[in-house]
Amino acid sequence: MHFPRQHPIFDNRFDAGRQLAEKLGEFRGQPVIVLAIPNGGVPVALQVALALGAQLDLVISRKIPLPLRPEGGFGAVADDGTVMFDQEALKKNSLTQQQISYQVSKVRSEIQQRSLLYRGGRPLSVASGKIAIIVDDGLASGYTMMAAVESVRRRRPKEIVAAVPAASATAVKQVARVADRVVTVTTAFVPRFYVSDYYRYWHVLSDEEGLKCLREWQRRRYDASIKPPSSPHT
Repeated sequence: MHFPRQHPIFDNRFDAGRQLAEKLGEFRGQPVIVLAIPNGGVPVALQVALALGAQLDLVISRKIPLPLRPEGGFGAVADDGTVMFDQEALKKNSLTQQQISYQVSKVRSEIQQRSLLYRGGRPLSVASGKIAIIVDDGLASGYTMMAAVESVRRRRPKEIVAAVPAASATAVKQVARVADRVVTVTTAFVPRFYVSDYYRYWHVLSDEEGLKCLREWQRRRYDASIKPPSSPHT
């Protein structure tokens, strides 16, 4: 059982997204695309995209779980096939090449299923020449974000910003190696970091909740596009 080590900073992921958006205010009015890492990053990214008036889409990146210990991981895979390995975890757990290949293949299959669910046949959004802000609900090890950054880098964005409400200092240092900037609301210098500690109301987000957030963004963008201009004063 895990007991939080501190008082929560955010009520929920929507509140975290609003606070994170304040840290990203300089990007309003610029050519930005916000890319959420599902599922937990979607409601956070929704608030960021709405605040910045930016496009919202996904970059699907998943942890590679350790055999028989799924709570642990040894890297991550992104939706274009990008793989990032945690070499320290590989050495510590003495994994064979067969075990590594099996776990990576399993995660790739899960990503394909999730991509079909969220995206259908729609291709990846164009990021070329734009500022890509990749959003998740927190950074523990940082490898899921790192795989996402490397994946998006191949789409030739102008700049990549990794943005999360809460992160461990270790993860920030790791992600800063591959992203152009890392933005957090809070960075923790603690021996053991748990994303859930920073949220008053925390649960594992379902696919349906993630899809609901995307539909909410689409509805708001549509409403904004058909809203008539205000009448000039006479």
